[in-house]
Amino acid sequence: MHPRNAWGGWIEVVTGCMFSGKSEELIKRLRRAIIARQRVQVFKAELDDRYATGQVVSHSRWRLEAERVRTAREIVDRVDPRTDVVGIDEAQFFDGEIVAVCTHLANLGKRVVVAGLDMDFRGQPFGPMPQLLTIAEEVEKAHAICARCGAPASFTQRLTATQEQVVVGAADVYEARCRRCFEPGGPAAQPELYPPEEEEADSLEPAP
Repeated sequence: MHPRNAWGGWIEVVTGCMFSGKSEELIKRLRRAIIARQRVQVFKAELDDRYATGQVVSHSRWRLEAERVRTAREIVDRVDPRTDVVGIDEAQFFDGEIVAVCTHLANLGKRVVVAGLDMDFRGQPFGPMPQLLTIAEEVEKAHAICARCGAPASFTQRLTATQEQVVVGAADVYEARCRRCFEPGGPAAQPELYPPEEEEADSLEPAP
């Protein structure tokens, strides 16, 4: 198959923490492509079932129809040869093959627009995102507002004690934090300010 664009395809990555507008930016770019009468296909990880199963939905409720896929390889199998632009949301949830898939689609002359978290709740690189950022022709890092102090936020704070890397959730589980307010791995255990009095154990000594 020959590239559809004379100058070839390319990869764009929109990344950042949660609530930074990544999905909103993805939807905006794809909507502009639709207005330009380009053929667009959108994919999302099957794991992401927040808000809607058959749509990419931003936290501000922007929506765009999408196909759910279990693996990165399924994207290649489902892309129509006539498609000009491929959108992929929540790329951090895909297996490592997503890097080869994006490269393959770009080599076919398609514009590939990807959105995903760059770091997990520990502040560590998330899944295949570091490789995607490296191979992309264009990278945009979005920032949110720190829920604690109002500064620009780049970190995703988990509000529960769960230590699994992937826990799908929204404002009930996560909030954006700046570097100063970020607590890697979740909230640290703090001693109670006014703990209840301990009950004295019954004496085991025999009565005189």
